[in-house]
Amino acid sequence: MSSVRIGEVTHFFNRIGVAVLALTDTIRVGDTVHILGHSTDFRQEVKSLQIEHQPVSEAGSGQEVAMKVERPVHPRDAVFKITGED
Repeated sequence: MSSVRIGEVTHFFNRIGVAVLALTDTIRVGDTVHILGHSTDFRQEVKSLQIEHQPVSEAGSGQEVAMKVERPVHPRDAVFKITGED
């Protein structure tokens, strides 16, 4: 499997387990992402996205989107979308 960088974490809200991502490419509910940083390295399925507290199914380049994450992340952690092709 290969991956494409789609953005980076700008904020993390620990109490609610939500990361804010600044996007450079498209992300959709159902995608699998890999979050990688100095002390962060995990994969998860995108289960929910929000823009301005409103649920969305997709967001694109130039947008900031909130995503529920399964583990703590840090600002400047890179976000990659896992693709099926090698």
